[in-house]
Amino acid sequence: MSSRIAQFGLRLPLMAAPMSIASVPALIKACMEAGIIGCFPTHNAAQDRGLRAWVEELLDFQQALRHAGGSPPTFAVNINVSRHKPADRLKHEISVCRASRLPIITSNAGNPAELVKQVHDWGGIVIHDATTVEQAEKAVAVGVDGLMLVCAGAGGLGGLLSPFAFVPAVRRFFDGIIQLAGGVASGEGIAAAELLGADMVCMGTRFIATKESGVPPGHKQMLAEASLSDVCWTERLVGIGANFLKPSLTNHGIDPNGKGDARYILPDGVKPWRDVWSGGHSTALVDDILSVEDVISKLEREYVAARSYQIAPVD
Repeated sequence: MSSRIAQFGLRLPLMAAPMSIASVPALIKACMEAGIIGCFPTHNAAQDRGLRAWVEELLDFQQALRHAGGSPPTFAVNINVSRHKPADRLKHEISVCRASRLPIITSNAGNPAELVKQVHDWGGIVIHDATTVEQAEKAVAVGVDGLMLVCAGAGGLGGLLSPFAFVPAVRRFFDGIIQLAGGVASGEGIAAAELLGADMVCMGTRFIATKESGVPPGHKQMLAEASLSDVCWTERLVGIGANFLKPSLTNHGIDPNGKGDARYILPDGVKPWRDVWSGGHSTALVDDILSVEDVISKLEREYVAARSYQIAPVD
């Protein structure tokens, strides 16, 4: 495992992605118990009991695991730093994280410069997402500690770049933590990410279809039954490119094969993510609904087997 992430004490070089609706305390707790980093977006907590309540609950759980003799890794909080976000909301989220001196903050959708300054002040690190080399360069310029490179095949808001080019291109100018996100749902995929130059993987779709995930049962079952041909990349639903499940689009009267550039018109009360369900290319590798521990155990077996193969050096 990379020395850049040795401090996290992980069972696998893996983070469960921060996902709308799916990333709830039950999922994050299961990730800690299984030895990986769980991450949730602040808006999930805001729509429930609030960020402070979630953070305190997870810290209490982590402490209980330690008292029982365990060594659980930390969890991470994802903060959206879009310029469209109300300043008082961003200030509150940073304040809550500062109060608990959370060690890992992930960020997205804007300039993380001020967030980096604040998080570094309490001793934490910031991992910012990027879908292009230009975005990665801008994030590095303001001092981020890590980059989540969102590649083609990511569920939800996905990128368009191949990880085979994107990760090595960024590694040329960045010596910090690199997470590869997009299309990975196997231990072999995690090992391959390391060979490309990533330190760890950020995995989403596989964790949607877990017993602890917060999405409706129908979403989990649809992922388990779907194939790669059921994944649809479109800019017509939320205004930017994202991967959704064709059966879910069809269920709400949308033709996923329809032509044109106009935004899809959803029925009243129907919302993307909550009602129109997402999944990435790794949907093709999800065949069942498992507990997080069972997912990690399977990934671990695959990862260890993949790492056992030795690649001969090229003269």
